[in-house]
Amino acid sequence: MAEFDVIVIGAGPGGYVCAIRCAQLGLKTAVVEGSETLGGTCLNVGCIPSKALLHATHELHEAQHNFGTMGLKVGEPEVDWAQMQAYKQDVVNGNTGGIEFLFKKNKITWLKGWGSIPEAGKVKVGDEVHGAKSIIIASGSEPASLPGVEVDEETIVTSTGALSLKDTPKSMVVIGAGVIGLELGSVYARLGAKVTVVEFLDVVTPGMDGEVQRQFQKMLKKQGLDFIMGAAVQKAEVVDGSAKVTYKLRKDDSEHELAADTVLVATGRKPFTEGLGLDNLGVKLSARGQIEVDGHWQTSVPGIYAIGDCIAGPMLAHKAEDEGMAVAEVCAGKHGHVNYDVIPGVIYTHPEVANVGATEEALKDAGRKYKVGKFSFMGNARAKAIFAAEGFVKILADAETDRILGAHIIGPAAGDLIHEVCVAMEFGAAAQDLALTCHAHPTYSEAVREAALACGDGPIHS
Repeated sequence: MAEFDVIVIGAGPGGYVCAIRCAQLGLKTAVVEGSETLGGTCLNVGCIPSKALLHATHELHEAQHNFGTMGLKVGEPEVDWAQMQAYKQDVVNGNTGGIEFLFKKNKITWLKGWGSIPEAGKVKVGDEVHGAKSIIIASGSEPASLPGVEVDEETIVTSTGALSLKDTPKSMVVIGAGVIGLELGSVYARLGAKVTVVEFLDVVTPGMDGEVQRQFQKMLKKQGLDFIMGAAVQKAEVVDGSAKVTYKLRKDDSEHELAADTVLVATGRKPFTEGLGLDNLGVKLSARGQIEVDGHWQTSVPGIYAIGDCIAGPMLAHKAEDEGMAVAEVCAGKHGHVNYDVIPGVIYTHPEVANVGATEEALKDAGRKYKVGKFSFMGNARAKAIFAAEGFVKILADAETDRILGAHIIGPAAGDLIHEVCVAMEFGAAAQDLALTCHAHPTYSEAVREAALACGDGPIHS
């Protein structure tokens, strides 16, 4: 039996970042991971491979629609699906291999296998039991499905199967208009599939700013995605080699059917804690199956902590990473902190969508007095030059203090632009602070400054 200061269960973004930080703080650290590669869902079958496909298919779109306008004369591009899959896998391998290198660099022990916790201070991997002063559960999440939906990862797939289809389908039904469904739906739409999104609610990307939701759906419709909103899926099944989806419209309870080559089930994710032995330990879970933790990420059992997708909060890799670094500080006897009010969210479609902080709807519900500064990318020279002038930057600030309360961006490089606002919010900045900061010209970031100016006397280029 080996003894460690910390054993982390799970090598996804939360787990591996936590382990590295623990090692940096001088703690003898091990990570339990049963997959062949490190990096968890994000690097292997989530964030990273999907971004590779999003990039490849965006380049395809550019070649088909914008190259000629720029004077680039090429023939009609052909899609080599096998090569695109190989490119995607190379991207994955480079990233997962990089984490293995970081483990060796930081002298982190990889305990290969699936872990369970027989008692506090002990972790069992295979037939071996290891001791640890602190145990950190970073076991992540798995795709959630619906009753009556039979996933086979070939015809009816989750995001995992959708990343590695044998062929590009001619038609696809996406169940769920959240981030995963819209990202992968846009990938296959660019590859020529007729994509229909079926969503239970009346809006896409639930929880986002209402104005962004409406604009985003319009843009995706222009790109060829069809939407059936307010529809409750009853079942999805394979019939004679193709998929059939049955749904009811909530407005009149009428039943309808859709046929497609492939069905993508993108109805969110749920915590993955199976096999850890939490019931026997007495670790408390919420009604949604999330591990309950206190303000220091400790569970109801002293010495056992939990972070990332298996606890409450947005299921985002960077949220898990922040928690991983914070709980490492706690285990080292220091103070760990995560500012849950400044965690950005990004959708990597084209255009990108990004947000941080409060939405208008949330501020109205809270009775908070606020002002809106908005600027369209139509007024941004750089965006117009690359055929990306759709969308806007929207900043919400306190009506009296001018302190930034939230920001919502739909447009080019939104996922990078949002972090200017994140840093400003972290320091308690006012919209005027952004407005008075010099921004290079011509850049997309000028749109953020213009939106900040709009919170005051008004933007310059609008």
